[in-house]
Amino acid sequence: MKRIAVVFILVLAFCGLADSSYLAQHEAAGTPLLCNIGSLSGCNIVAASPYSRLFGIPLAEYGVLFYGIVFVLAALELVVFDRLLRRALQVISLVGVGASLYFICVQVFVIGALCIYCLASALVAFLIFILASSIEPIRRERKEHEPPSLPPSPASVPHLSMPPAA
Repeated sequence: MKRIAVVFILVLAFCGLADSSYLAQHEAAGTPLLCNIGSLSGCNIVAASPYSRLFGIPLAEYGVLFYGIVFVLAALELVVFDRLLRRALQVISLVGVGASLYFICVQVFVIGALCIYCLASALVAFLIFILASSIEPIRRERKEHEPPSLPPSPASVPHLSMPPAA
């Protein structure tokens, strides 16, 4: 079951990579985005806003980097089933979800336009986080044969006596 989740993460990372690459390519070429889906036609407004860059680098290029790292970590997880890789997938996917939520809030409350590609990327990042959390539970589960931890008994706690007051 865990391997299937990792394969889904690979597929989602590839979709996110395609989405971010499309946005980065249009940003580099300076061509407008194809965006005419109902009321979500603000892609070019969002892409032209000053919020579409961080440290002078287009956000789409950060997306390419993010999904590339997720793809590599998931591919490694298929070959080397390792807890550290699963934790790394959880951490980086949590960062992706946090960044996506922030940028959606910027689109809604600051720019006043929504980009379908950005929303798709946020959905992909969220699904990756859900799957990454499912392959390695965040909380450690107690084993059946392991007794619950009890507070120390009064006999095992050392008793310290104070000298009499002068």
